[in-house]
Amino acid sequence: MVHQQPARGAFVPGRRARDLLTRVPVWMWRIFMHSISVVELRHLNADPIKGIRYWHDIDFVGDHIRSHRLDVLAPASATPTDHLPVYVYFHGGGWTSGDKASLTKYCAGQAATGIVVVNVNYRTAPHFHLGHVLEDANAALGWVSGHIGEFSGDSGRIVLGGDSAGGQISALMAATTFQPDLARHYSLNTALQKGQLRGLVQHCSIVDFSVFFDRGFVMSLNFIRMLLPRGHSAAGDRHRLREAAHFMSPIEWLDSRCPPVFITTSERDFFYRSNLNLIRALSAHGVPVDALIYRWSSPNTEHTWQQNFRYPESQEVYRRLESFITKVTVPA
Repeated sequence: MVHQQPARGAFVPGRRARDLLTRVPVWMWRIFMHSISVVELRHLNADPIKGIRYWHDIDFVGDHIRSHRLDVLAPASATPTDHLPVYVYFHGGGWTSGDKASLTKYCAGQAATGIVVVNVNYRTAPHFHLGHVLEDANAALGWVSGHIGEFSGDSGRIVLGGDSAGGQISALMAATTFQPDLARHYSLNTALQKGQLRGLVQHCSIVDFSVFFDRGFVMSLNFIRMLLPRGHSAAGDRHRLREAAHFMSPIEWLDSRCPPVFITTSERDFFYRSNLNLIRALSAHGVPVDALIYRWSSPNTEHTWQQNFRYPESQEVYRRLESFITKVTVPA
C-alpha cells in the first residue's frame, strides 16, 4: 500500500537493530555484496517470463569487456515498424559490485508490458571512479540513441531508471541533459538530449549525498572518497569532501527542468530519508512526482525489494511503473 510519509525525524519502531549498522566500511560492503550475488542471480531470475525476445551482452563500447555490455529485451510480438517506449536501467551494488544479469527478470517483466528495456553494465569502484561510471552510462545512452530503433524502440521516448547506486547514476545522467555544468565537470559530451528524456525511475536510490555526513548513516565517508579520482585533493578534508559530493548528489542538480519521476522506497530502506528529501525537493521545483512508500510494518520492503517478483509489494511497483511509463511516453 501507499502510505503517508512520517514526520521528519520520527521514531520508527523496530529500527534499533538497523541503526546499529552505521559507517559500514567499503571493504565490508564489497564482501557482503559479493556473498549474496550468486544466490541473488538464481533467486531473482527463477521462472523466466515468456513472450520476450532477448539480445544479451551487446558490446556498446567495442572493447570486449563485460562492464561494457548491455542487454535488450522487447516483446516477442514487436515488429521492425514498431516504435515502442524505451526503459534504460542501471543496476545497483554500491558502485563496487552488481551485474545486469540479476535484473533480467525485472527487466523482462517491464518488457512484457509493451516496451523495450535496456539493461546496462558499467565499470565499478574502487578500480574506477564515478567519472568512469558516468562515462560508461553516457556511452550506453549513445548506443541507445543510435541503435534502439533496430530493436523496435523509439529513441525519442526514453525513461531512465535504476536502484540504489544505479538510481544515482540514472539521476545524474538525467541531470546532465539540462545541466551543462554537471556534464562539463565529468567531461561528458551528453549523448541524450532533454527532448528524448520523458521520465526518471528511482528505486531505493542514493540521491542525496548530504546524508553521508550525518552521524549514524549506514555508509562511511570512504564511499565518497572511493568515487573520486585517485589523489583528489578533497580526499582527506571533510569540508572539501562536501564540495566534491556536490557533483555526486542528484538532488542538487534536478530542478524544474527534470521530467516526471517515479520513486519507490520504504522505512526499511537504508536510503529512505535520502528519497524523502528528493520527493520534497522535486515537489518544491514543481516536478510531477509519483511516490510509492511503505512503512516498516511491510516486511518485504528491505533495500531494493523491487527486484523480487514474488512480493506483492514488488508487483504493486510493477503496476505503478507500467502506468507511469505509459503516461510519460505518450507520443507528442
